[in-house]
Amino acid sequence: MTDVFTRDVRSRIMASVRSRDTAPEMLVRRMVHRLGFRFRLHRRDLPGTPDIVFPRLHKIIFVHGCFWHMHARCTRAELPATNRSFWRTKISRNAERDRKDQRQLRKLGWQVLVVWQCDTKEITLLERQVRKFLLANSAQSSASEK
Repeated sequence: MTDVFTRDVRSRIMASVRSRDTAPEMLVRRMVHRLGFRFRLHRRDLPGTPDIVFPRLHKIIFVHGCFWHMHARCTRAELPATNRSFWRTKISRNAERDRKDQRQLRKLGWQVLVVWQCDTKEITLLERQVRKFLLANSAQSSASEK
């Protein structure tokens, strides 16, 4: 099946796809704030420019779109029917870059949590997961700061 849009229209549509302040990211940010945690956004000095950074806790949350970051076994991550080789290459590079960035962050001592777009549909489960991630080892880090 061919694209129903002209090249120019498709280009404008793709250019409007946001990389930050997406709906899933905003949902996670509001949730974390409501839980009482304060954070920094999009730290460019860290590998991968993480979405949400907790400097005091040394923790990071990435909020990934299932399609753009190749979420395994997710229906949102299916490749388009046309130009499959282009999309396979592009999205594979995104996923490899994500793995490399996360390895670097862990080497630097950061703990990393990836929240997938599809995870934002189950708010209760997501909140439990995020709270557990942020509170894990925080008692140890609080004791060592004193």
